[in-house]
Amino acid sequence: MAMSLNRVQLIGNLTRDPELRQIPGGQTVANLSIATNHSWTDQSGQKQEKAEYHNVIAWKKLADICGQYLRKGSKIYIEGRLQTRDWEGEDGVKRYKTEVVADNMIMLDRKGGESFGGAEPSYSGGIKKSSSSDAGVPVGMAEGGDVTIDDLPF
Repeated sequence: MAMSLNRVQLIGNLTRDPELRQIPGGQTVANLSIATNHSWTDQSGQKQEKAEYHNVIAWKKLADICGQYLRKGSKIYIEGRLQTRDWEGEDGVKRYKTEVVADNMIMLDRKGGESFGGAEPSYSGGIKKSSSSDAGVPVGMAEGGDVTIDDLPF
């Protein structure tokens, strides 16, 4: 069997408040939009920057937490997988949307950063407040200091 990997890690800011809804059966789903920035120096030596926008879906308890704690502008770390949905529009044209299905979220602009996670469709974790002994929480978050890219465990 061939090996495959579908893993996404993003650090960015929410472009709007999370949108929560209940689907039939009572599960909560949250839609998030995250902006990340890419900067580079062009051939003439000028610094360039481009924003990329990512659609993120969170389910169940993680969706509830996103709705409770996140607001437009929040800086977060999201882990998940890519998923593409397709549907037929009213005009008969097939449409596609690729989004990140989140299974872990860390708030980066809260003092003492909190990590929340759980896999969709079954959530097994709980709210996890970070402490210096927590594995999986980036170093520097527990102390409430600024997080740099060097602090992340990847």
